[in-house]
Amino acid sequence: MIAQEHIPPCPEPSLALSLARHDAKVARVARQLRERTSTQPLSLRKRAVSHQVPKPGDRKYSDEKIDVSDLDEILEIDPVSRVCIAEPGVTFVDLVAAALPYGLVPFVVPELRTITIGGAISGCSLESMSFRYGGFHDSCLEYEVITSDGEVLTCTPENEHKLIFHMVHGAFGTLGILSKLKFKLIPAKPFVRLSYETYRTAGDYHAAIAERSGQAEVDFIDGIIHGPDRYVLSVGRFVDHAPYTSRYDGMTAYYETTAKRTEDYFTTPEYFFRYDRGVTNVRPKSRLGRLLLGRFVRSTEILKIGEKIAWALPRENPTLTVDVFIPFSRFNDFMEWYWREFGPFPLWCVPYRPAQRYHWLSDEWYAGLKDEMLVDLAVYGFKGRDGRNYYRMLEGKLQELNGVKTFISFNYYSEEEFWRICHKENHFAVKARTDRRNLFRDLYTKTCLASRGLD
Repeated sequence: MIAQEHIPPCPEPSLALSLARHDAKVARVARQLRERTSTQPLSLRKRAVSHQVPKPGDRKYSDEKIDVSDLDEILEIDPVSRVCIAEPGVTFVDLVAAALPYGLVPFVVPELRTITIGGAISGCSLESMSFRYGGFHDSCLEYEVITSDGEVLTCTPENEHKLIFHMVHGAFGTLGILSKLKFKLIPAKPFVRLSYETYRTAGDYHAAIAERSGQAEVDFIDGIIHGPDRYVLSVGRFVDHAPYTSRYDGMTAYYETTAKRTEDYFTTPEYFFRYDRGVTNVRPKSRLGRLLLGRFVRSTEILKIGEKIAWALPRENPTLTVDVFIPFSRFNDFMEWYWREFGPFPLWCVPYRPAQRYHWLSDEWYAGLKDEMLVDLAVYGFKGRDGRNYYRMLEGKLQELNGVKTFISFNYYSEEEFWRICHKENHFAVKARTDRRNLFRDLYTKTCLASRGLD
């Protein structure tokens, strides 16, 4: 039996000293923006690897850069109020390591170790606690934002910058530079126990998600849909002790085990990052490759390589890496269509209950939403076989079902289609305040055009 070890909290530097250091970094970035005379588009230079899908022709590679690589410090963890203040370049692996000695973790921990907290806001990250807590943004209390004119704004859900606070979520850096976050933490235990439930039909799986998501004792829900007759739901809870713990950083890809096991135990950090080598797109693919390189090749290394050789990646029929969000009542409709059009390619399933009405989604989109919960279905690593544009196929089906998808990869929406989903008025109202010179591009241009070299 593996028991909890006592880990004393790490001593922290004075908050005043940390904030003074932070303010000096922010002043440097703000000064560069104020003194800048060029009107050419800007992108950010960060320390952590980008977790957007590398795309050939992406304009960000040739953009002028503002260096924010030193904005990567945890400024304070207050174990009494369960609040953390940190800079946007802090990775979740470092955040979990710092918070867990206090018995705390973030409300939502994305699956890859080097996703940053700023990236989680910008790109709408979620994970297996999202059936209860929504996305990482839903745990946030305050943002500091640097405008393209070099003004530093403190934004909360209640102050005069409340629309900026809400619109930074899902903005992909188009509304200024997020430079500091204040967010809530929740109690955690040292281990996680998972049980794996297998269902033979989409209908039974749908019913199981509905039942499990309403049970107070459940802390985590996600699953792997292996095929049209094997739907696996992973149901987890925090525990104080474990008879054993598993790691999946060698020969075995974690998602593969969900079709074979009935239960599993993890240390809490290993649970959070169980997909770090990829979800269904694990590299290396071969057993020999995993034997030789499995412990050394993680998502970070793959993304770094992809960024360096992005120019050589295919422009036509790229491999799919995309999350689609389906209204819960339309899950069966989507799955029937998916098996017919895509065939037996596995999906990652994450039930997701938004904690609020998001300001970046349009009134028209919300008018068609009848569900409190969505299902995030992740298609990672699918390669089209017949020359069709599968990204575009997904976009069409999502418009039919009133779904939405992440914008981290290839997007083919027309401008009219895009602004039927995203809230154009809110976006440009904030942009007029935070990026009046349009140095960071607008959301449609950045995600649908510039990302494909069309800006």
